[in-house]
Amino acid sequence: MNIKMILSGWRGFAIALLVCLGAGNAKSAELVMFESLTCEWCQRWHDEIGEIYPLTTEARCAPLRRVDIHEPRPDDLANISSVVFTPTFVLVDGGVEIARLVGYAGEDFFWSLLAQNLVKLPNPCPN
Repeated sequence: MNIKMILSGWRGFAIALLVCLGAGNAKSAELVMFESLTCEWCQRWHDEIGEIYPLTTEARCAPLRRVDIHEPRPDDLANISSVVFTPTFVLVDGGVEIARLVGYAGEDFFWSLLAQNLVKLPNPCPN
């Protein structure tokens, strides 16, 4: 048996172990932003929050995922009920809707409402 076979065996074992321990699913929460290119409130959100959101504690807990409401909905979001208004932010964990924020009324309201909803996650965000 050569060294490549031994290393590949250990690598396969380590990957299998991590999957069994759930390392592949450590972060299942995400904040899905349903938006439209013609939505001025969506653009305002991007101008005021879009650049800083990925740098926040909230983003580490629930990364942002953008979905255009005029495009076909991704299969993993099929359980999300109808979205009519943009922007609509849906907090999802493991494919299940946890909370929904409809519209955007400014930074203060967004951060406050998001904080109220993040505590509803089965695995709360670290501070």
